[in-house]
Amino acid sequence: MLKRAAAAILAAAILLFSAGCAGRTTQNVRFRVVTSFYPLYIMALNITDGVPGVQVDNMAGQQAGCLHDYQLQSKDMKNIEQANVFVMNGAGMESFMNKVTSQLPDLRVVDSSEGISLLADESGEENPHIWVSISNCIRQVSNIEKGLAQADPQNAEAYRTNAQAYTAKLSVLRDKMHTELSHITNRDIITFHEAFPYFAEEFDLNIVSVVNREPDSQPSARELAETIRLIRGSGVKAVFAEPQYPKSAANIVANESGVKVYSLDPAVTGENSKDAYLDAMESNLKTLEEALK
Repeated sequence: MLKRAAAAILAAAILLFSAGCAGRTTQNVRFRVVTSFYPLYIMALNITDGVPGVQVDNMAGQQAGCLHDYQLQSKDMKNIEQANVFVMNGAGMESFMNKVTSQLPDLRVVDSSEGISLLADESGEENPHIWVSISNCIRQVSNIEKGLAQADPQNAEAYRTNAQAYTAKLSVLRDKMHTELSHITNRDIITFHEAFPYFAEEFDLNIVSVVNREPDSQPSARELAETIRLIRGSGVKAVFAEPQYPKSAANIVANESGVKVYSLDPAVTGENSKDAYLDAMESNLKTLEEALK
């Protein structure tokens, strides 16, 4: 009898505690930010760090990679519906935005690409991978901070302070990378995805060829053969693949041409860490120093 009574009391206490926790979680989230994918999520985490009542969610998830041809799911729309602000990369990355804005005409959207000059390929198609340039990332952080401050003015000063602190870290890393890469004489590289034109422009690298513009497809035998011939007739020392995608095609090129394969990270996947972008760029610096020395 006593045991049953004690068990009932314990169960009631657990339920009461759980209900209390659930209530606090719901009540404490006063302002909800949803980002389209990982790079924006990391920026938003830094800008909102320590601001009470603010929650940041990543629509596409930590491991989704770039949003090439991303198909919205019902859970994505439900996620966005609950947002006070939706933060997008812009520059054409989110091809699904017409669907979002048509269904949610009152949604407040922050386009982080505003004011950034876009690069285009030989066909005239603009490249959306703007965040891979640290300078562009700094501009995106500023755009997001201003958008959040307008939507949530009571925390505007906190957003501004956080954005300035994060921008300072980004600026220090950018200057470090410029300094340490300034002595490299051979700046010719080949990549297996079109994610790096802004990165190359920032650090004065020359992308001789992009073998596979769409990362989810495989280059043809003809493309591989042309790349191998190009490498043999040039001074290219390294082929760069991305850690998010298989290196099978890059390994074929490397084996046939005699160059090595290295990884450059466009920071589209990673850990739930505020320093994830900084860590990815630090790793890219070490990779470039090793590959191009």
